Amino acid sequence: MKNVAAALMAAALLAPACASSKNPSRGFKTLEATVVEREHEAPGTGGASFAGTGNYYLVFEARDGEATVRYRFQVTSTQYNRFVEGSRVQLLVADDRLREIRAMP
Repeated sequence: MKNVAAALMAAALLAPACASSKNPSRGFKTLEATVVEREHEAPGTGGASFAGTGNYYLVFEARDGEATVRYRFQVTSTQYNRFVEGSRVQLLVADDRLREIRAMP
């Protein structure tokens, strides 16, 4: 019984330590970016079904701190058609996943 109680106490003490060791690159970010490339995979390739329209991707370049980074996100066909190369956008990224694209004036 004492061993079980000691194991539970140790687990309770270690849990906050594990939670605080988050990856600093994850979380919410808002980035100003430029669309530099548009990619379309035909139906039946890249995990797309044969019955669908394929997969659409936009490639962005953005400044993240001092570095210039390149992101490639899967997007909807509407987003693919709306944002052409050279479009200035604001990206909302959460946990390395694209959440929203906003056009910038």
